[in-house]
Amino acid sequence: MVEWVLPFLTALGTGALSSWGVGGGTLLLVCMTLFLGVEHREAQAVNLLFFLPTAGISLFFHRKNGFLDKKTWKEAAPPAAAALAGALISMAVDVSLLRKPFGIFLLYGGASMLVSGIRRGGRR
Repeated sequence: MVEWVLPFLTALGTGALSSWGVGGGTLLLVCMTLFLGVEHREAQAVNLLFFLPTAGISLFFHRKNGFLDKKTWKEAAPPAAAALAGALISMAVDVSLLRKPFGIFLLYGGASMLVSGIRRGGRR
C-alpha cells in the first residue's frame, strides 16, 4: 500500500509546480527516472499523458477568460500539425535512421546560437 505514496506525491508536487508555469512535466520526467526507477521512454510517455490534460484544462480556461490570441493561435496551428505528423512518422522509422539528421539539427542549432551571440557581441 505504501508503494503508491512516492509516485502520488511526485505527481502532486509536479502538478502544482506545473500550474504555476514552472515546467512540472520536465520535473516529473526527472523524478520518475532518478527516484522512481522508470525507464526513460516510459517516463516520456507518462510525461506526455501528464501534459495533455493539463494543457487541455489550461486552454479551456484561457479561452473562457478571453486570453487566447486568435492570430497567434492560427500561426501556431500549422507547426503543431507538422510536429504531430513528424512524431507519427518518427515512430514508424528505425531509430538509427533518425540519429544523424537529429545530430545535424543539433549542430546547426548550436552553431546558429553561437553565430548569433558573436554578432550581438555576447549581449542578450
